Amino acid sequence: MKYYIWTEGCQMNVADSQRVASALEHLGYHASPKAEEADVVVMNTCVVRQSAEDKAYGRLTSLNKIKKYRPELVINLMGCLVGVKGNVKVAERFPYVDVFSPPSDPTPLVEYLLKRDGRELEAVEVAQRFAWQDEDLVLPVEQRGNLVSAFIPIVYGCSHACTYCIIPYRRGVELSRPPEEILAEARALAAQGVKEITLLGQIVDRYGQDRPDYPNLSGLLRRLSNVDGIERLRFLTSHPNWMTDELLDTVAELPKVMPHIEVPIQAGDDVVLENMRRGYTQQQYRELVGRIRARIPSVSIATDIIVGFPGETEEQYQHTYDLLADLKLDVAHLARYSPRGGTVSARRMPDDVPDEEKWRRFRTLEELQEKLVDEIHARYLDQTVEVLFEEKVRGRWKGRTPTNKLVFVESEADLRGQVVPVRITRTGPWSMQAHLLAA
Repeated sequence: MKYYIWTEGCQMNVADSQRVASALEHLGYHASPKAEEADVVVMNTCVVRQSAEDKAYGRLTSLNKIKKYRPELVINLMGCLVGVKGNVKVAERFPYVDVFSPPSDPTPLVEYLLKRDGRELEAVEVAQRFAWQDEDLVLPVEQRGNLVSAFIPIVYGCSHACTYCIIPYRRGVELSRPPEEILAEARALAAQGVKEITLLGQIVDRYGQDRPDYPNLSGLLRRLSNVDGIERLRFLTSHPNWMTDELLDTVAELPKVMPHIEVPIQAGDDVVLENMRRGYTQQQYRELVGRIRARIPSVSIATDIIVGFPGETEEQYQHTYDLLADLKLDVAHLARYSPRGGTVSARRMPDDVPDEEKWRRFRTLEELQEKLVDEIHARYLDQTVEVLFEEKVRGRWKGRTPTNKLVFVESEADLRGQVVPVRITRTGPWSMQAHLLAA
């Protein structure tokens, strides 16, 4: 029996798909490189942008042809297209889908397969294991011993509800995972060869806010730093309002926590930020960047920016441009605004910035950021940095620095999972090249 998983979207979906793959392997299934050859096809979907949702619809439509030819094929639709409350419209539109699973929950698929095979009693037991998110069900076989960096979700859902964001409606309210469960998963990943863990949450620095008996993110990082075998820890994505000095000091103090902070601004104009319901001003964000850099001098900072939000004027956009030019951040994930059905902005704010103008603003910021990052990376030239190598790509080993910079080296040695000092020999806006230092 074979399975095939198609994953679209964020790192949370990647982690969810790994858990589903492991679950299927515990039931006796093996990975297939092609959907046409699989007995179970899982589609793990994203709806943050319309393009991602359209891609999912296209994939679902193509699966109908396979289903007609092989009616025994089990199709499982999972993720944000389903949502925590289900999606009646999608179920009606695609009646040939056998199982609908909410985000981060493989239980419906596992129960369906076991009951179909007459294993109802086992289905109850296995469903309980997945409800507890058994730490043994972490990585699929092909990734054990090969995956160097892995994700651990620590906060599911979100209760902040920015006006443009669909996530709270599809992934539900904020829910922190028990720390013992997270630690057990980290130990299991370490036993399977993982060296670096990235903690995930829509607002990751709100970990524990919904559970006073849990540690906060700083406390969790301190516990995870004691896990043998894990050499690097990261976390994303943060919110400016919850990036505390305690958390920054924790990053600065713990050797295993990497000096890389992802904290989105989304816009550099106060009116736009208020319309987005972000809860801070551009000046407060500037001050936060200053505090981050003061406490963690070697830090790299990543941000997210949306251009063309409803009502955004040219002057307001210029404020965003100026902020990015002033702060000189290491990474800027850029997006053009697109309305998502059900969100506040889609219901109450006309999408009045022309698409052509959105593209112009996007490309202007992209050009600025490319220039800034090129200058930032140039400072690494001839410097010695430690790189954790992940895999070999087109004859070169790929790895990342503590500040999350992508580095390539040529070597015949097996560098997978090793932290090795290198000297940077060439830099560019997207990556750097290096030589291994002589032993």
